[in-house]
Amino acid sequence: MFDQYLQLLQNLIATPSLSKDEAKTAEWLKKFLVSKNVPFQQLHNNIWAHNKYFNSNLPTILLNSHHDTVKPAATYTRNPYEASLSDGKLYGLGSNDAGGCLVALLATFLHFYERSDLSYNLIFVASAEEEISGKNGIAVVLSELGDIAVGIVGEPTLLQMAVAEKGLMVIDGVAKGVAGHAAREEGESAIYKALTDIELLKNLELEHVSTLLGHTKISVTQIEAGHQHNVVPDACKFVMDVRTNEFYPNKKLFDHLQKITQSELTARSFRLNSSQIPLDHPLVKRGQELGLSHYGSPTLSDQALMPFPTLKIGPGDSARSHTADEFIYVREIEEGIELYTALLEGLELI
Repeated sequence: MFDQYLQLLQNLIATPSLSKDEAKTAEWLKKFLVSKNVPFQQLHNNIWAHNKYFNSNLPTILLNSHHDTVKPAATYTRNPYEASLSDGKLYGLGSNDAGGCLVALLATFLHFYERSDLSYNLIFVASAEEEISGKNGIAVVLSELGDIAVGIVGEPTLLQMAVAEKGLMVIDGVAKGVAGHAAREEGESAIYKALTDIELLKNLELEHVSTLLGHTKISVTQIEAGHQHNVVPDACKFVMDVRTNEFYPNKKLFDHLQKITQSELTARSFRLNSSQIPLDHPLVKRGQELGLSHYGSPTLSDQALMPFPTLKIGPGDSARSHTADEFIYVREIEEGIELYTALLEGLELI
């Protein structure tokens, strides 16, 4: 039985599916569900299905992972779209992030699909645009699913429980100066004004530190100014990557940063806030019964867009994501299916 899921993953890897361009991998997923006689629905490039005996009086568990990928790194030594097996590893773009999780969750969903004795419903969602938190990804699907009690988000976590996740806010800054001739004492350099703010941000220590997520992290990752050597620039643009813990909602932190900097700041979005699931939630307690450890994740996933408790967990290693010659161990996928199944088998939500 496992071979069919491994073959599906190989088909997905061999099919380019950059964010917003996942139509062909969506076809592979639909063909697989049809082969299993499982009805499904589609919106944009998102595919989802309900368990056979769905009962609206029962709580619903979402099983979600994504089938889009980032662009392959320039340093690949292998064909990123060749799903090759070697020494127990499956290579290829999207194998680790998050194809292994996706097929493991699908296998788990199908394992329970025809069970009529479940105390909960299951909805499997293969979502699009996760890598860019796109508007036509999981965000557009959630309103179609009804009430969700809890979600399992498939991302590579070495099969440990990510019970919290940092939020993300990207901020564009513009320092304004006065243009002048560089040879004379004219103008006011926007670069120096920007550097003052950047130094402030570099050394900024916010008061609240999370037990699970640590400090809120602010990184200036891009800067641009000037158009010729002898002109004092009147504008300097820079970009901040801000990773927030649960103490700092994005909008609240943005307002604070604008007050303490002289540059004009513009946030691209406030919607990707930090998220976490209580440690006494039945799903987390079930994981603890199985001997799983828990931690706070520094990376973002679709759970940032989910307004209900979610647990991020899956086969693979986050450190391999977005790297050249990406791979996942085949045994990790098998172990993922076993763990997802065990989490649900003993789970009681009501």
